[in-house]
Amino acid sequence: MEPGFDPPEVPGGTGAFGLLGQHLAVCLELQASRTASWSVADGMAPIGRPAAASSPRCGIVHGPSTSSAESEDGARGLWVAWSRRYAREVTDQTHGFETLAIHAGQDPDPRTGAVAPAIWATSTYKQDGVGGLREGYEYSRTGNPTRTALEGCLAALEGGARCLTFASGLAAEDTLLRGLTRPGDHVVIPDDAYGGTYRLFDRVAAPWGLAYTPVPVTDVEAVRAAVRDGETKIVWVETPTNPLLGIADIAALAGVAHDAGALLVVDNTFASPYLQQPIALGADIVVHSTTKYCGGHSDVVGGALVTRTPELAEPLAYLQNAVGAVAGPFDCWVVLRGLRTLAVRMERHCDNAERIVEMLTGRPEVSQVIYPGLGEHPGHVVAARQMRRFGGMVSFRVAAGEQAAVDLVSHTELFTLAESLGGVESLIEHPGRMTHASVAGSPLEVPGDLVRLSVGIESAEDLVADLAGAFEAVRA
Repeated sequence: MEPGFDPPEVPGGTGAFGLLGQHLAVCLELQASRTASWSVADGMAPIGRPAAASSPRCGIVHGPSTSSAESEDGARGLWVAWSRRYAREVTDQTHGFETLAIHAGQDPDPRTGAVAPAIWATSTYKQDGVGGLREGYEYSRTGNPTRTALEGCLAALEGGARCLTFASGLAAEDTLLRGLTRPGDHVVIPDDAYGGTYRLFDRVAAPWGLAYTPVPVTDVEAVRAAVRDGETKIVWVETPTNPLLGIADIAALAGVAHDAGALLVVDNTFASPYLQQPIALGADIVVHSTTKYCGGHSDVVGGALVTRTPELAEPLAYLQNAVGAVAGPFDCWVVLRGLRTLAVRMERHCDNAERIVEMLTGRPEVSQVIYPGLGEHPGHVVAARQMRRFGGMVSFRVAAGEQAAVDLVSHTELFTLAESLGGVESLIEHPGRMTHASVAGSPLEVPGDLVRLSVGIESAEDLVADLAGAFEAVRA
């Protein structure tokens, strides 16, 4: 697109969820005029931005973005559309989170009227003449309509400018590191993080030349001290952390990162977009394992990156296409279906977690209950400020030690002994020997007596009875 070129006015389609139609109209008009190569800006639609950190209301911001740039192999994929040359944002009206989860990026099909998004199980797309792309689609590694719908919805829920989805959370993390850092750069990471994230830094990124420093992200001054002038490119945060449920002050750490010229990346997997929106608090990029609460049914693996600006998404979108660790259309559809019920599920997860915490605090077999909703939790005040509620994850330490913890997780019936989290069913695990076995002997090693619960949405009474029965069985 030539500098100063103004896209034509789009007739109609000015409602909160009419962005896909607007993109189509612009795409067709630009192609017809042959003034530029245009691709549908898949992740811009529509974007919800919280009015305040504590507000559940979100505004819709949307608009197309164009570029004349092309990929190195000549492909004019969807990633081309995200450029610095044109990015228009239009605020229409205010919608609640639940409304965005059901409608953002998910217009009824214009041909059939189908209200459920389609699964576009195709690898390639017919062109109307060489380079005559329909809606910007040419190959499903580069872009797929089902993926477009999911990315638009997640961008809206997180209040970001663009979302990119991947085959797994770790694929998203790897793309972020390769896209935004180079050998010789430095990253600050949590000293209490997901074992897979630590493995990625320690055994993949470090040999490539990326330095990292684990610090307690719950301590703002410790993070500030770990930042290296001119070297630190990213401050990487989980909040709540995994598995010790530490709380990082997102707004304060955004200030630390930005003062150093670095980006703040927040893994929002444990909270979900419903409970916490890091971009509203100053984060630059949000990471999700969509396998967890976003999908919510333990039937899909996926990941996502949501960026504050379109510019931040450009190198990530290039790598998403070039490396190809993308989410398939069926996986995208499954996650999109999960997002539609995210709000109601998270409320039940939180309700049940609070019941479990209440029970655990009265058990003599438990030496410590770790939950941000407890007043004695060191991060309680910060969590109350930046989260809607305190989440469905609960950790606790067993007074009798590691073997008693291992025995306990093997004696539940409704709580399934399994890795992962965020599904409708309750899960129990021993982090030291399961999800965090890869950090044994490192600064991230977790206590051997620790048990982690992903509290599901079953009857709270049944879950309480199941845990109580496991304690009794182990004691016997």
